[in-house]
Amino acid sequence: MANLEHLRNENRFSLIEADICEAFDPGPVDYVFNFASPASPADYLRLGVETLRVGSAGTLNTLEIARKYGAKFLHASTSECYGDPLVHPQTESYWGHVNPIGPRSVYDEAKRFSEAAVMAYHRYHNVDTHMVRIFNTYGPRLQANDGRVISNLMMQALRGGELTIYGDGSQTRSFCYVSDLIAGILLLSRSDEHEPVNIGNPEEWTILECAQEVMEVVGIADGEARKLAHLPLPQDDPARRKPDISKANRLLGWSPKIPLRKGLELSLDYFRECAVAEKA
Repeated sequence: MANLEHLRNENRFSLIEADICEAFDPGPVDYVFNFASPASPADYLRLGVETLRVGSAGTLNTLEIARKYGAKFLHASTSECYGDPLVHPQTESYWGHVNPIGPRSVYDEAKRFSEAAVMAYHRYHNVDTHMVRIFNTYGPRLQANDGRVISNLMMQALRGGELTIYGDGSQTRSFCYVSDLIAGILLLSRSDEHEPVNIGNPEEWTILECAQEVMEVVGIADGEARKLAHLPLPQDDPARRKPDISKANRLLGWSPKIPLRKGLELSLDYFRECAVAEKA
């Protein structure tokens, strides 16, 4: 709710609190953006059944609103649809390498079902749908303790403790700053493309390299480099993750503008405030 404070006196904004897993009707709308889902492993592993419900019943209910009112629809999908990919970098045409019964399946398969539902409403009900496959994203307002790479490392560095590395840290991720992601989503929402589009930063980093960047941005000198705490790699954790964004570039004229170092610098004040708030 704190993220909505700046809209408190905005007369163009209204908040309706509802459970989208139950049928609801907000009245006539022009556009539905469906971003509802736990999205970090810490959350969806704790809320497995809820994650499956919001990615199935919730998606169908929001699609039904778009169908009823002739609204456009954009669905937030995920790079997790590719699972632990055997194709690198990942293109939208790749069907993925996903364990349908592993711990992460509650999120992966919910999102994959959602994509099937979105395409079904487009094909059978002629709903004007769009799907964005979001890769690792970070920036101000990222939940400080949600277990994702950037928030984990930033908060641990600011607390003065060890930095957690899962496995040997050689696994890779591609980190997109939030404003770049939003710019891509808005362009996609106004496009004529109905099949999934990758939106992410193709700059690929190992987790160890990312930890080093975080320490430098926080101001930890090499001489006082923090000890890295290596923990076991979670089951089905992707070894490599990098989006092929040629489709977004071709169709939308989109590419990210903010490299990791700059994005971490832009995020530092926010995470510092979170660290201070923890101590209060």
